[in-house]
This record gives sequence, C-alpha cells and structure tokens, in this order.
Amino acid sequence: MCDEDVSPGIVRDTSKMSRRNFSTLSAVTAGVAVTGLAGCATSSGGAAAAKEVTVKDVEITTADGKADAALFYPTGRGKWPAVLIWPDIMSLRPAFRDIGKALASEGYVVLIPNIYYRAKKAPVIGDNFNFARDRAQLPATPNMDLVDKDCNTFIAFLDAQPQTNKKKKMGVQGYCWGGPPVMRTVGNHPDRVAAGATFHGGGLTSAAATSPHTFAAKNPAAEFLNCIAQNDDMSQPTSKTILNTTYETNKQAHHVEVFRANHGWCVAGSDVYNKAEADRAWALLLPMYKRKLV
Repeated sequence: MCDEDVSPGIVRDTSKMSRRNFSTLSAVTAGVAVTGLAGCATSSGGAAAAKEVTVKDVEITTADGKADAALFYPTGRGKWPAVLIWPDIMSLRPAFRDIGKALASEGYVVLIPNIYYRAKKAPVIGDNFNFARDRAQLPATPNMDLVDKDCNTFIAFLDAQPQTNKKKKMGVQGYCWGGPPVMRTVGNHPDRVAAGATFHGGGLTSAAATSPHTFAAKNPAAEFLNCIAQNDDMSQPTSKTILNTTYETNKQAHHVEVFRANHGWCVAGSDVYNKAEADRAWALLLPMYKRKLV
C-alpha cells in the first residue's frame, strides 16, 4: 500500500500550500459556510456543484484517545446521507479537505479522520513531502484491528450528527492505504453501509483468509467501485480478476477498472495527479451513491 515494491516512486505531495494557508483553512469551524464549487471540485476531480458547504474541525472520543477529523455537510436546513472517507497513507491534509468539500456539495455529510491521531494531529506531513524520501517521518499506520474499532466509532459519530439522515444508507470511500479499510467497513456494517469505493487502493486482494476482498461477501446488497492504478495493475495483474470474480460470485453490483494513471492520481498535490482520470473516477462515484444511499 504505497510501498515502492507495489507502486514504485509514486506518492509525493508537492503542494505549494503554505503553513499559513493551511492554518486558515483548518480554522473554518461551526457555522461558517464555504462554497463547494470549482476549487473543491477541481481538486477532487469532480464537476462543480451548487450547494454551499459547512466545514468543522472535530474531535471524536475513541477507546484510544481523541481523534481529530474534518466534518463537512451542506449549509442550511436538511438531512443528508453520510459518507466516511479513509484517506491515503499521508492522512488528512488540504487535498483531502477539498475532496470532502466537493463531496458534501453534492449533498452528503462527510467525515475524514486523521488515521494517525494516536501519535500526532493532522497534518502529519509538511510542504513538498516526498514519499520515497520522507516516508520514515510518518507514524506507524494503524493495524486493521484498530481500523475496525475506529470505524465503529466514526460511524456512530456520523449517525449522531443532526445533519445525517440515518434512514438512508451510508457510503465509504478510500485512497491508497484506505482501500482495505473500505472493504472491511462495507463488510462489517451490512445494516448501515451500502456502497464502497476504492481509488488506487493498495492490497485489496491476497491469498490470506482475511484478505480485504473477502469482506464483500458479508454485505451481499452492497455495490463496489474499484479504480485501479495502471502501475498497481502491473505489479498485481490478477487483482482485478479476483475482485470481479468475487463480486460476480456474490451477485453484487460492481465496477472494476484499470485507469490510465499511476498510483495516487486522484489526490491533488502529487506529481502523479491526473485531473482527466480523476474526473472519470469521480463521475463513476457519484451515480453509485445516488443509486445506493437511499
């Protein structure tokens, strides 16, 4: 998952956003509306939307401490379906805040946690972070047992928000490292989660009995979208076949596609960001949510 032996030389955040600008963005809190239009949509790879978005920095009490996270929802009265986003291995940062705003502007309550909250508050990387060179600076990623615990807490937090429509199913999406947590979240919460999407997700299939793809069978009504990077496909060419076979066996709606872009292409601020292919991935995500989060 973002390892050089899986996807060589890829994830590098070369964002020019300064610390001052990031602090300004992070300071947007309760009751402050921001427009989820071109800026957000461009960064996330989506089309412009009309809804304004409220952004809150939140702390979520977990069994292991306080998890810092960002919460997004359409400004104004109303209730909307919830979506949990598992970020990539560099965790919550401005690029993911843009993704959260873009998705919320489409009519969703969105939560993006800092996966490293046990060790350090977000952002955990600095400007011009080079993954190949600077990876040792990252805290240890949480194991899947911790991810499952956190997931339960994050879903409960989303459901406790007054903006969340709990009568409607929720979705989950993840990037890079966040791919396996998506599969586990969908499988472990069949009564709540109806759709899962992975974007250049790492390690979705293996021979292990607990391989992420095996969790799909635990939620037969769920729909899946797996957007695979071309160099990840070169490293693990059988993964797409395993995913397709799994979904077909389970009789689950799905879309598995290898994109003409390298690992990390959906997240702005990277030298592999590919807007055209990010737009295509986003265009597949939104209709799935419209179909399933009902």
